[in-house]
Amino acid sequence: MQNIPVLYTSGKTIPEAYEKSLLSLMFNGCKIKTQYDKPEDLPSIDATMDITIENPEAEPSIYKLFPGGIEDLREYVMELQGAKDDWVRNVDDLEDRRWDYTYHGRLAKWGRWKEKDSGITPIYTSNIPCDGPINQIDIVIKNLIDAPYTRRAQAITWMPFIDNDIADPPCLQSMWFRMLEEKDSSYTLNTNIRFRSNDAWGAAFMNMWGITKFIRSEIANKIEKETGRIINMGRLNWHADSYHIYGKDINNAADRFLKRVMTTDFSDRVWNFNDSEIQEAWHEAEATIRKKIDDYNREHDQ
Repeated sequence: MQNIPVLYTSGKTIPEAYEKSLLSLMFNGCKIKTQYDKPEDLPSIDATMDITIENPEAEPSIYKLFPGGIEDLREYVMELQGAKDDWVRNVDDLEDRRWDYTYHGRLAKWGRWKEKDSGITPIYTSNIPCDGPINQIDIVIKNLIDAPYTRRAQAITWMPFIDNDIADPPCLQSMWFRMLEEKDSSYTLNTNIRFRSNDAWGAAFMNMWGITKFIRSEIANKIEKETGRIINMGRLNWHADSYHIYGKDINNAADRFLKRVMTTDFSDRVWNFNDSEIQEAWHEAEATIRKKIDDYNREHDQ
């Protein structure tokens, strides 16, 4: 009898926890095919992974070895904040080849819906009752303000009346929040994130880093504004049902990641987000990304 391994890692910062999770996966994961493999691809390395990041906002927060750069992180955070919501296709237009969803759209406008006349009318393809759009972000904030200890402050992305039939359904499934009151009357926001599928090499670091920025800007800061209380970011638990490295990426990950881990100090594998060079690249990237989004919208008549 074979079982998919269940692995557990933790770290004080995102880079530390992420690096440990990747090493654990490489050495302890199982080999299994995916629905995206080409005939020549190796099987993926896979496991169910549970990662605890003790202080997700602590520095150094950027892991140099992830396959991307500062502009990619900036674009992903902007996407999570809604900058690409116009890239979602019109469900009534069979020729529309834009995206099926964005995470921000699913969190802030959950439900299958369209604008009609001056109002918004839900449209459905099944008999499953639901309403839309539902701004789950606002509901999470209200629930936490009303009862910081509530167990009901969560947001989901999955729409079973859509996602079982599309080629690339959402990987992020849910966000769950709960707060603890500190002696100084501040609150510590604890978060659970669940992915059904998480590309450990190609996406997971950017997911962790971007979602942390999203939680700070879209939830923690807004609770602070409404309540006047300081909201600290507490531990973030990251659960992936399938935490994997695709077979096509295994050699690249071994070369770019594993060799560097074995030959360099951890301090050489991380950046501090507040460093002047990183901040300069971060701010310079915004104009380029805005132009990219505007060009896409014009191309698709948005």
